[in-house]
Amino acid sequence: MAEHDLTASVAAWMDPHLELHADKQYNLHMLQERHQIGPDQIEALYQYAKFQYECGMYSDAADFLSQYRALCTNSERSLSALWGKLAAEILMQNWDVAQEELNRLKEMIDSSSFTSSPVNQLHSRIWLMHWSLFIFFNHENGRNGIIDLFFQDRYLNAIQTNAPHLLRYLAAAVVVNKRRRNMLKELIKVIQQEQNSYKDPIIEFLECLYVKYDFDGAQQKLVECEQVILNDPFLGKRVEERNGIAVPLRDEFLENARLFIFETYCRIHRCIDIGVLAEKLNMTYDEAELWIMNMVKSSKLDAKIDSVTGTLIMTTNRVDVHEQIIESMKNLNARTYMLAKSVVDPGHAAAQQAAR
Repeated sequence: MAEHDLTASVAAWMDPHLELHADKQYNLHMLQERHQIGPDQIEALYQYAKFQYECGMYSDAADFLSQYRALCTNSERSLSALWGKLAAEILMQNWDVAQEELNRLKEMIDSSSFTSSPVNQLHSRIWLMHWSLFIFFNHENGRNGIIDLFFQDRYLNAIQTNAPHLLRYLAAAVVVNKRRRNMLKELIKVIQQEQNSYKDPIIEFLECLYVKYDFDGAQQKLVECEQVILNDPFLGKRVEERNGIAVPLRDEFLENARLFIFETYCRIHRCIDIGVLAEKLNMTYDEAELWIMNMVKSSKLDAKIDSVTGTLIMTTNRVDVHEQIIESMKNLNARTYMLAKSVVDPGHAAAQQAAR
């Protein structure tokens, strides 16, 4: 296309009175009639948006790509434009809009109308997860978003097939997200499956603690985890607001990781030397004693500290035998009725059939 034709096309797209609708065919017909804009001008819009992106004019690029997608009837070209729109929003740090574009892109990739081969679909999911890291580690709800996306079967399979290194970010999100502790068991299963194909201090910390019950190994890996988080471009920069105070992800991770060690150790041992536990938590004795006191108060652990012997004593709650009987007999009448009904009904039906 000649340079003056491209200039004229761009001027038409920048017309403030130009309004596009959801119906692409209507848009194409309207533009051809009112503005003499045809396929060449629409292609020029895509090229101009790409040029704006390469020049660092991300806002203009995002606007032009949105207009292009309202007209494009080629699914592959529309998908390419959506990738560009996502990248532009990320570079402008518009995290809410970027999250919306990520969801649109995911819908296109997962749809049955996705025209590429299964291999390309797999690669698209992997690329989507890589781009999503920019959003999830900057968006206020990112720690839930990464868990929701990465644990979906299709995306978890993609991670295990071609991108096991993404398990680092999934594991970090599960560790720091106290509300999603229910996903820890599922994560451990995945870690066990991938233990021979991928090694990472964060992954190995969880493996030592929940698979091998190696507390010395977990302590060593926790030291390595701190360095990994500090040097990771996503984990090292993540800061969470807590009561108006900025808390780095590193501090959250270490706090929750120590809690994991404490809870697991207490489940195994009845009488615990605070000095030994302080060593495993990589803390001084006084720090560990104060920390344990706070944990016992805030958690459901039934334990007490013996300051004389310097031990933490776990007490076992024995359920009264009468309470056990009462608990086992709950809903007994309802279960008996259902059992009797399942026995009587077939006999009744057989008698009716014989009578006929």
